[in-house]
Amino acid sequence: MISVIIPTLNEHENIRRCIECIKDEGGDPEIIVCDGGSSDATVQIVREYDDAMLIETGKGRGGQMNRGATAANGEVLLFLHADTKLEKGWSGELLSALADESVVGGAFTFKIDDPSRRYRLIESWVKLRCSLFRLPYGDQGIFVRRCIFDKTGGYRDIPLMEDVEIIGRLKKEGRLVFLGKCAVTHARRWIGKGWIRASVSNQIVMLMYKLGIDPHTLARFYYR
Repeated sequence: MISVIIPTLNEHENIRRCIECIKDEGGDPEIIVCDGGSSDATVQIVREYDDAMLIETGKGRGGQMNRGATAANGEVLLFLHADTKLEKGWSGELLSALADESVVGGAFTFKIDDPSRRYRLIESWVKLRCSLFRLPYGDQGIFVRRCIFDKTGGYRDIPLMEDVEIIGRLKKEGRLVFLGKCAVTHARRWIGKGWIRASVSNQIVMLMYKLGIDPHTLARFYYR
C-alpha cells in the first residue's frame, strides 16, 4: 500500500483537487490529511471524504508529516503538498521504481500549473538541480520506503528546509530516483511574490542553509 500524507494549513482552495487526483488514480492508496490548525474550510472539506483520514495537529509541516507517517499503514510513504496534483499513472511508475531494492525513495518531475514561458525556466532549473545534486524539494512529492523513513527518524521539527534536511539523510541510505510523471504545483508562490523575487529568494535561502544558518532565522527571512 502507498500512504499519501498531505500536510495542510488553510488549503480549502486546493485540498479537494489534491484528494481527487489521488482517488482518480485507483489502486486504493491510503489518504491521510494532517491539518495544522486551519481557520478556513479545509477540515470540513476533508471530512466529506469517508476514505480520507483526518489528523488535526499543531502547526509545522515536519511535525504534521511525522504524525501522518505514524498513523500510516503503507509500506511506501508519499508526502504531497496540498497545492500539488500528480499526473495520471503516478502510482504504477512509483512502484516500478521501488522494485529495485537499491532505491530508497525519490520524487516526481516538477511542473508549475501555468502556461507562461517564464515558468518553464523555473522547471528547467529544478530539473538541472535534481540531475546535478539529486536534491528534490517537497513540492515534487517526496516518497520513501516506510522502513527507511523510520530508520532515519523522519522529518525534523524545523520551520523551513525540512525537505532538504531529510533528503540529505535519505541519500546516505540508498539511491533516490526521479520519476517521469509530474507533480503539478500551483503557481501561487511565484504569483504572490513575483516570479523573479520568489526564485531568487529560494536560492538565497538554500545558500544560507548550506552555510549553516538556523532554519528559524531562514523562516523569518523567507516568510517576511
